[in-house]
Amino acid sequence: MSDIKTIGKARSAAIEPGKGTRTPAPAVRPAGSGEADRRLIEAIELLFFGYRDFVSEPDTILGAYEFGRAHHRVVHFVGRNPGMTVAELLDILRITKQSLARVLRQLIERGFIEQKTGETDRRQRRLYLTGAGAELWDRLAVPQKERVRKALAAAGPHGEAAWRDIMLALIDEEHRPDVEQIINREP
Repeated sequence: MSDIKTIGKARSAAIEPGKGTRTPAPAVRPAGSGEADRRLIEAIELLFFGYRDFVSEPDTILGAYEFGRAHHRVVHFVGRNPGMTVAELLDILRITKQSLARVLRQLIERGFIEQKTGETDRRQRRLYLTGAGAELWDRLAVPQKERVRKALAAAGPHGEAAWRDIMLALIDEEHRPDVEQIINREP
């Protein structure tokens, strides 16, 4: 019996960063206690389930190319921002250069994205969708646009404004102006 208590204590302790010693883990308040918490958990779960279904059709399309969601994001943002630099794409996606390099290399090698040297700054690499890339972007966007169109219509006349307000509020405040600038760009 004492072994079980010892194991339980060891599992509930956390390793202190940089010291390798264990400190007691903070007490965790059970999620979902109280009506307000329950409603927040429901909202979080709806976000998870909504995202799951929002990406399901594109995931099937991407699977046929042996691509994943990272490829989808790159194709989307390059399609929306033709001529964007690799640095701008890194800033939008907030991923490492190494992660982007692998995905971008695959998209370039397979003929979906082309890379051109910047006209004024030869160090820049500007990204463009090829014809095949534009076709893929459209195939991925069609089911998502239809799903969002239906959801906004079902939400009623104020649904689109409420959706936009909620999604922007989920973004860290210091990033909102940049995000609004990105989403309001004309391709």
